[in-house]
Amino acid sequence: MNTEMTSTMFESFDGTRLAFHREGEGRPVLLLHGLFSSAHMNWIKWGHSTRLAKAGFEAIMLDFRVHGESEAPHEASSYPPGVLVRDAVALVDHLGLEEGEYDLVGFSLGARTALHAVANGVLHPARLAACGMGLEGLAEWERRAAHFKRVIDEFDTIKPGSPLYVARTFLKSQGVDRAAARRLLDGTDAFDLAALANISMPTAVICGDEDQDNGSARALAQRLPNAVYTEVPGTHLNSVTKPDLGEAIAEFLGER
Repeated sequence: MNTEMTSTMFESFDGTRLAFHREGEGRPVLLLHGLFSSAHMNWIKWGHSTRLAKAGFEAIMLDFRVHGESEAPHEASSYPPGVLVRDAVALVDHLGLEEGEYDLVGFSLGARTALHAVANGVLHPARLAACGMGLEGLAEWERRAAHFKRVIDEFDTIKPGSPLYVARTFLKSQGVDRAAARRLLDGTDAFDLAALANISMPTAVICGDEDQDNGSARALAQRLPNAVYTEVPGTHLNSVTKPDLGEAIAEFLGER
C-alpha cells in the first residue's frame, strides 16, 4: 500500500494553474474542499486522505483557484459563472477519468460544487458524498456569499465579539488573497433545487451533529433520490478535524 503524497500543477479551462494532491493507489476519489480552506486543511492535515488510501482508494485533492497552492488571479474574467464546477471538470478531464470510474466527495462549498456538477450533468461519479452541506446552503447561496463578502470588505475593522470575527480569523489564518476571494464569490452561481432529482447515484450526506451553518443536511438527503444521511460529531468548523468524518466517507465509498 502506497500512502506517499504527491503534488502537481495543471492548467484549468482558462489557463489558471491549479494544484492537486494525490495519496494512495486504487479507485480514484476526487475530494473538493470548503471555502477559504484547502486540500491540506480539509483532507490531509487531519488524516482523511490517509484513511482513504489505507481503505484502498487513491485520494485526489484539488486546491480550488484562490485556495491552497493554486493561483489567485485578480481579473474578473477569471471568475465566470460556475467557475469552481469548471475547475473540477478540468481536473477530471486532465486525469482522463471516465464516467463511473471515480467517486466524488466535497465538504461545504466543495459539496455544493460537487452537487452542482452532478445535478447539471457535467460530472458522472459512481458515488457521491456531500459533507457539511444542507438544503439552505444550496438554495440560499447569495445570502451566504454576502456574509463572506462583508467579512472581506470590513476585514480591518472586525473586532472580537463581532459575528464576523470567526470567519475573519479563519480567512486570515489561511492567507487567502481577499481581492481574488471576492471575485470568486461573485463567480459562484445559483442552484436550482429541482436539479437535485438528477442525482441518481448512491449519495451520502454527512454532517456534524452540531453543524447548521448550511441549513439542514437531513432535509438535503431527503430531497435526493438515492441518499443516506450520516451524522458525525462536531460543528461546521471542527467536524472536519475529527477522524469520524474520514471514516464515514471511507465506509460509504467501500459499500460496493
